[in-house]
Amino acid sequence: MTDQPAKTTVQDGLAFERPLSDLQQKIAELRKLNAGSHLELAGEIELLEERLRRQTAEVYAHLSPWERVNVARHAERPLTSDYVQLMLDDFVELHGDRVFGEDRAILTGLATMAGRRFLLVGHRKGKTVKDRLACNFGCAHPEGYRKAMQKMRLAEKWKLPIVTFINTPGAYPGIGAEERGQASAIARNILEMFDLKVPVVCIVIGEGGSGGALGIGVGDRVGMLENSYYSVISPEGCAAILWKSGDKAPEAADALKLTSKDLLRLGLVDKVIEEPLGGAHRDPKGAVERVKAQIGTWLGELAELPVERLLEQRYQKFRRMGTPNGL
Repeated sequence: MTDQPAKTTVQDGLAFERPLSDLQQKIAELRKLNAGSHLELAGEIELLEERLRRQTAEVYAHLSPWERVNVARHAERPLTSDYVQLMLDDFVELHGDRVFGEDRAILTGLATMAGRRFLLVGHRKGKTVKDRLACNFGCAHPEGYRKAMQKMRLAEKWKLPIVTFINTPGAYPGIGAEERGQASAIARNILEMFDLKVPVVCIVIGEGGSGGALGIGVGDRVGMLENSYYSVISPEGCAAILWKSGDKAPEAADALKLTSKDLLRLGLVDKVIEEPLGGAHRDPKGAVERVKAQIGTWLGELAELPVERLLEQRYQKFRRMGTPNGL
């Protein structure tokens, strides 16, 4: 793997984070001054750090849905490649769909984590400009979804559980993808994931956009990171359709009920995984550890279930969605 772990510095691209960035800069300057002089500034640094913690908690407790969408898209938020590097003890990537070719927007491979073996499937966005272009910014072609399903069937044959990481604005919308059966590939994945006779755990780690997310999103347990989003369409796409203007994206984000708390309240996800203070981009390793712990818990629970009960519970879980009180 060539991708490096996400850095812990904070970009000033998010308007609501700029006061926090200013405080961080002041703390860094005082530390540098304290190290290079005879001044005793430890007390002042400690006070500023406590102020930063309080202000960060206050800001992130009151984010709007649109602001959470922007956190989910943060350039330094940990990606699937970071989870592979920081969470797994061993990983062997598997390539190709045996029909058309290799789609870099979907990563599949055999993983080992704390003694547990499973198949990992995830959207891959890339970090450098070159990698992002090669991965279509996480927008998969039909061969990516066919690759995912072929590897899932392989995991079923080997009786390995499956873990998926969802992080895509949506499936690739190009003409070539449509010509090669984009809608059919996604629909087949959704259908066949219900029939997989091994445990399936799905985690939304960033963006969860439309059918592109659902193509690897049918599981026995579905979780979301606190500042991720899951939606039938992007806020910009919704705004363009309803208001004919991308400027209405914040209003669309609010109307779509796409935040982790909304999805948990509606019964569409099983758990919201809390992120470190200030978001996963501030502490990638901390975020990865929390996801790792949750995956381990769920895999342990699901391993105890007989196959017949596993399949029935998976079916009923999705069958109840969209009904009053989940009945």
